[in-house]
Amino acid sequence: MAVPDDDFDSDDNFAHLGTDGLEIDDEAGGEALLWQLLLLINPDDEEAALQQFSAWREAMADAAEVEPDPLAALARVIDWKSGFDVGAHDTGALIESLDELASRWNLRIDWGVDDPTDPDFLAAADGGSLLARAHDQLREHGYTLWTWNPRGAVREDVFMGWITWRHDGEGLQAVAQALDIEVRPGNVH
Repeated sequence: MAVPDDDFDSDDNFAHLGTDGLEIDDEAGGEALLWQLLLLINPDDEEAALQQFSAWREAMADAAEVEPDPLAALARVIDWKSGFDVGAHDTGALIESLDELASRWNLRIDWGVDDPTDPDFLAAADGGSLLARAHDQLREHGYTLWTWNPRGAVREDVFMGWITWRHDGEGLQAVAQALDIEVRPGNVH
């Protein structure tokens, strides 16, 4: 699979960041920024980032005759691979998706019950509390769980998010801001 563009080095994940590590280069294009985001949300898995980038480009090309929504396409291509997009009240899907994402690094989230698929537990569970629990446990292993929304899009009916290395938090926030995405740590609602 080819590197997304000839203009940037896939091994230099933050070549577009300014000298203080937080300034986004005004010349950085949307595709280059999206590539950086995919590298961040696929820690140590450039192949997965490349596959998702190709799928995103295809989705954008398919929607070229209508006005494409780059962030909606992103949400679709990363879902259950390096991100999640679940209904806010579907606690079962939230647990399942977070477990799937954590398993990429052989991690297991302790949901505080023997059977997190128990209907009584799921009915009583709150999505925000589940996100906070997962966030705190992933932090212990060097990762950060993030939730995100396109800037200005109040979507209280869904939880969308991804996981990065803990030390990539400032880089993620800078790239997300440049892409007009609001990000929050998973323990902040």
